[in-house]
Amino acid sequence: MPKTTPPSLSGDQDKYLPFLIEIKKRLLFVVLVFSIAAVLGFIYYEKIVILILKLFNIPGINIVFTSPFQFLNLAINSAFLIGTVVVFPIFLFQILAFLKPGLNSREYKTLSSLIPLSFFLFLAGFTLGIFVMKYVVSIFYEKSQNLNIGNFLDISLLLSQTLVTAAFMGIAFQFPTAATALIRLKVIEYKSLANQRMIAYAISIIFAAFLPPTDLLSLLLLTLPLAMLFELTLILNKFLFKPHPSQ
Repeated sequence: MPKTTPPSLSGDQDKYLPFLIEIKKRLLFVVLVFSIAAVLGFIYYEKIVILILKLFNIPGINIVFTSPFQFLNLAINSAFLIGTVVVFPIFLFQILAFLKPGLNSREYKTLSSLIPLSFFLFLAGFTLGIFVMKYVVSIFYEKSQNLNIGNFLDISLLLSQTLVTAAFMGIAFQFPTAATALIRLKVIEYKSLANQRMIAYAISIIFAAFLPPTDLLSLLLLTLPLAMLFELTLILNKFLFKPHPSQ
C-alpha cells in the first residue's frame, strides 16, 4: 500500500516553502557578492598585504616568509578580508528586506536606522582587533629586546591571526544593534537584559580569551570594549529608544 504524506506535514511544507525559497535566493546573492569581492581581494592581495604591513611597521620587527607557498595563503587571507568587509552591509540589508513584510512601519524604520550604526560598529570592532594585534607585536618586540633575543614573525600566521581577531571583534560589536532590534521587536525585555549584566561580562571575558592574543593586557583590551558596549546598549534603549510600557 503506497505511503501518503500526513495532511499536517504537507500543509507545513506549503506554508514555509516560499520563505525557504526567498532565504535561499538572498543567501545565494550574499554568496555571489562575497565571491566577487573575494576574487578582487585575491587578485590585488599584494597591495592589501603591503597596506597591512605598513600598519605593523615597527622598527626591529622582522616579518618573514617561511615557505614559498605562503603567497597563496596571503592571497586567500586577503580574499577573506575584502569579502567580509564588502558583504557585511549587504548581509544586513538582506536580513532587513526579508523581515520587512512582517514588520509594521515603526519597527521597519527602527531597524533601518540601526543599519548604519551596525556597519560603523563592525568597522570599529574590526579596527580594534587590528590595533590590538599591533600592540601584541610591539610587546613581542620589546620582550625580545629585553632578553637580547632575535625576532622573526611568520607573515602568514600574523595576517591570519590578525584577520581572525579583527573579524570576530567586528561581529562581537554587533551586540548593541542586535539587542536593540530584539527589544524593539519585543523578543526580549529591557529589564531582563539589564539583569544579565554579570553573565554578559563573563561571556565577554570568555569570548576574548578564545581570540589569538594570549597575554592578560590584550584580554583586558578586548574585554573592556565589549563590556562597555553592553552598558551602551542599556543606556541607548533606556534614553534614546525608550522601552515599551510593558517592558
